[in-house]
Amino acid sequence: MSATAVLKVARGGPGDGDRFDTFEVPYTPGQSILDGLMWIREHADASLAFRFACINANVCKECVMRIDGKNGYACTERLKPGETVLEPLANKRLIRDLACDTVPPKERLAEVGEWIIECETGAELLDRAGRTSRAPDG
Repeated sequence: MSATAVLKVARGGPGDGDRFDTFEVPYTPGQSILDGLMWIREHADASLAFRFACINANVCKECVMRIDGKNGYACTERLKPGETVLEPLANKRLIRDLACDTVPPKERLAEVGEWIIECETGAELLDRAGRTSRAPDG
């Protein structure tokens, strides 16, 4: 490799404590942090966990993480020569490595919507298709 960037990546799951792995990745001006993470997964460590759904478009918001101590999107933040520290979001539930549970609370609640409606009204159930029915007598 001629020019390299160094990514210092937080590793592990909830309760594992602080552990970082350091990876040297090929550096070309204009590449994103996400490009570097994808290179690591393909060439160095396939077990590295991080989230993304698009590449360099910043429309999905899945790749948000702490980059050198500040929240940012891996798809829009650029690789740089020297070391960059990558950590999971501090205010979200950690899944593993850089992957956090970023699903908005309302979407998580939708998964159990029939129980929420039953508890709130005591009379109707709502299925995922939005159909209501009488709740069984209790």
